[in-house]
Amino acid sequence: MTSPEKVSEQPIGNLTVIGVRHHSPACAGLVREAIERLRPAHVLIEGPSDMNDRIGEFLLGHELPVAVFTSVRDGMTARGSWSPFCEYSPEWVALTDGTRAGAEVRFIDLPAWDPAFLTLTNRYADAELRFTQVVADLCRQFGMDNLDSLWDHLAEIEASDTPAAELTERLNTYFDLVRTASDADRAEPAPDEPTSDEIRERYMARWISAALRQSPDRPVLVVCGGFHRPALLRLAASYPYAEWPTPTPIDAESAVSYLVPYSFKRLDAFDGYQSGMPSPEYYQRLWDLGPRAAATALTEEVVQRLRKRKQRVSTADLIAARVTGEGLAAVRGHRHPARADLLDGLVSALVEEALDQPLPWTGRRALAPGTHPAVVEMVAALSGDQVGRLHADTPLPPLVHDAEAELERHGLTGQNSVTLDLTVADERDASRLLHRLRVLRIPGYDRVSGPDPAAEDSTFTEEWRITAEQDRLAALIEAGGYGPTVELAATARLGEHVRSGGGLEVSARALFDAVLCGIEDLSAEVLTALAMSVGGGKEVEPLGEVLAAVLGLWRHDRLLDAQQSATLGTVIVVAVDRLLWLVESAPGSPGSPAQPRRIAAVRAVRDAMRHAASRLGLDPVRALEVMARIADNAEAGADMRGAAFGFGWSLGSPSSDAERTIRAAGTPASLGDWLSGLFALAREQCLQEASVLPVLNDLVTAMTDRDVLVALPALRQAFAYFPPRERETIAGQVLRLYGVEGSARSLVRGGADDPIALARGRELDSHVQAVLEREGLLR
Repeated sequence: MTSPEKVSEQPIGNLTVIGVRHHSPACAGLVREAIERLRPAHVLIEGPSDMNDRIGEFLLGHELPVAVFTSVRDGMTARGSWSPFCEYSPEWVALTDGTRAGAEVRFIDLPAWDPAFLTLTNRYADAELRFTQVVADLCRQFGMDNLDSLWDHLAEIEASDTPAAELTERLNTYFDLVRTASDADRAEPAPDEPTSDEIRERYMARWISAALRQSPDRPVLVVCGGFHRPALLRLAASYPYAEWPTPTPIDAESAVSYLVPYSFKRLDAFDGYQSGMPSPEYYQRLWDLGPRAAATALTEEVVQRLRKRKQRVSTADLIAARVTGEGLAAVRGHRHPARADLLDGLVSALVEEALDQPLPWTGRRALAPGTHPAVVEMVAALSGDQVGRLHADTPLPPLVHDAEAELERHGLTGQNSVTLDLTVADERDASRLLHRLRVLRIPGYDRVSGPDPAAEDSTFTEEWRITAEQDRLAALIEAGGYGPTVELAATARLGEHVRSGGGLEVSARALFDAVLCGIEDLSAEVLTALAMSVGGGKEVEPLGEVLAAVLGLWRHDRLLDAQQSATLGTVIVVAVDRLLWLVESAPGSPGSPAQPRRIAAVRAVRDAMRHAASRLGLDPVRALEVMARIADNAEAGADMRGAAFGFGWSLGSPSSDAERTIRAAGTPASLGDWLSGLFALAREQCLQEASVLPVLNDLVTAMTDRDVLVALPALRQAFAYFPPRERETIAGQVLRLYGVEGSARSLVRGGADDPIALARGRELDSHVQAVLEREGLLR
């Protein structure tokens, strides 16, 4: 194999390989210059080769940015990959200028569904970001904060004043250095275990070899990431291929590619995009206007944005920002202000106070909460809000057409607010469509209000807000990878959530969404994963909440057609079994306060036994035995012992020992916690059993003032389980115990006196009384 040194000394025929940084105006300019100068027979571009038969789609006349989105499905899971293009992308210039120059234009990289892209969500993720040591060394050598400032210094700012050959040589030196350093850092791989970069490079080199042999007397131009350039030169020199490679075969239904609208926001490194350049609006202006005019225009843009937000910025401030940016550029050795010079000048002129966080452009940082408003506007102005638009003739996936047809059928097109009556079949179907779009993360469909699927309420209407969103078409195209219709795509998306391993709460949300979407035919695989998620729950509280919600749907939800659902029944059975084991194995400690969520979990099991035991085959005998053991366990929490006793009582177990059990419930410190569990499970039984209130009255009146102060907070929490009308009934019974007639409403609703404060006052009075008696100061 020819060494890199020999390749550079002995060019391969008419081959020219331009190594680029993706979304770099300077590199785009080099590509344009090379096409005009060489008039190549072939222009080969690092891009998805499965789109070669559809090159015409790129040339329809879109408003950029756009991207190729590829969706890959594997069973119930899906992954997506993007290859974005903007006007100043070298790849886009190669595609459009190469076509106008009469060249044969082809993409030469593997399709995004190839395993080489398994860990990449973006084809153009910069390779040098994976090998940062050499970049850090260069930044120190040139006195730059980060890679982006270094790149501007090396390429962007001087591009218009530097001959193409000189700039090309400078960038080739940079890319060769990065690649050499990365190869040195990586251990030599085994011959049968090439890296993903090497797999892609071998594939691209086959295209280059074929082009050279098909047009031996005409120039061949290759545009690729600079990281790959040295390897492609080396491999192309040794490859004998004369035929175009064929893309990796794959089931057409499991991998599809479409053009989608993209946006500057999605391109911006400040928004998490780890490819190419940050601040896309700045580089668009740089491409259109040049560095000096771009800096002037964007300085004015920042000032205008700040003034619109009522920030005081004077003409003097604007002048100061320009002058400071020019001064910083001169100090840093720039002929024109670079992006960092512009931003630093704006900060110097417009921000007077000290900043708490590092400036985001000193690294690839998302804006932190509390960032100075002027800094926020600077980043926003340089990011831009441009959104791409596809030409009307662009092919779209079936899901887009299905969604549009369904929205039109239900009268949901346009921008408005919609109120749906869920008792009407057509409007319930419209609700399901909107929920399916929500599950697919299609922007612009937001439910404002509606019935809670986990509650037994009387709300039969649902209100939605439908708004026009620029990213809607892109989101629909991307969702098309899940299926050809909205229903099938939403079903696949929910199945993916269940199988994602995200835990019980994720699975539960997916289940509730399935009900709201009217999707009952979840696959056996998804149901198994759901049951495993529920059956593997390790905490009582969230599992209890899931059971309560699912049981409510299973019992009552005729509105959403979830009543008696087999899917929900599967969850109930598994959740009950798991909760019975959890509450007995970890019933809390004797001194722990009452925990309402834990009590609610026991109540959910009780409700399952009461309403679903016969139909779902639950075992009430086992449940009663578990609760009886907890009720008699002195080491269990008082709330759980009370709840366990109430569990049996509410299911009809003999209550003759209720009075004795209550009297033995514990000390003043634990009585209220025990009653919280009891009242939560057996509130009706306590009201009906005549002996309960007198026993409680005896226990409380026997307490000292100190005991009352200790017991009162938990007692108040316990009686909160009774609704206001029942608390008034209890207060009336208390009055009658003391022979007082009249309304008890004033006792329940009370005045401004805090009962805990009153108890503390009584306890203080008792303490003072005891001290006076002890010291003989009372006569």
